[in-house]
Amino acid sequence: MAIKKKRRVSVRVDMTPMVDIAFLLLIFYMATTQFKPPEARAVDLPESHSQIELPDKDVINITVTKLDSIYVDYVEVADINIEGEMVRTTVRRVKKCDSYNVSSRINKARAKNLRALIVIKADRDASFGVMDDVMSSMQENHLERFLIITDKEIETAEG
Repeated sequence: MAIKKKRRVSVRVDMTPMVDIAFLLLIFYMATTQFKPPEARAVDLPESHSQIELPDKDVINITVTKLDSIYVDYVEVADINIEGEMVRTTVRRVKKCDSYNVSSRINKARAKNLRALIVIKADRDASFGVMDDVMSSMQENHLERFLIITDKEIETAEG
């Protein structure tokens, strides 16, 4: 007696809806993700043991490069003209300055946001004299509260 094999019914799954959902999710995440803004200038930070989380907003960055250039970087709310219509938005400002006018530049940035935290990012190869001039200028203008940013020191296992 011959055994007849049953014919299998093939199942066809339409992948179009899944591809559509994948692309919609990809577009959603790309549109809503906030990327870290680029730094004014790249610096190699010195290392330390301290670890403090910085806030995401209300920060005035003072960057001192290894070539002793000083940049003041902050975000302010401004009205800009787009196609004849004034729109209120946030604008990132990066101003180059020297050690003598850095405090006046910081005061201009703080005038727009009094709660702003002052943060200094100095390259490990920046000269001490420039950092001393920056901090002296800030102290003369009553800007005594600031943070100096460092990299977290990598702990090595001894023994």
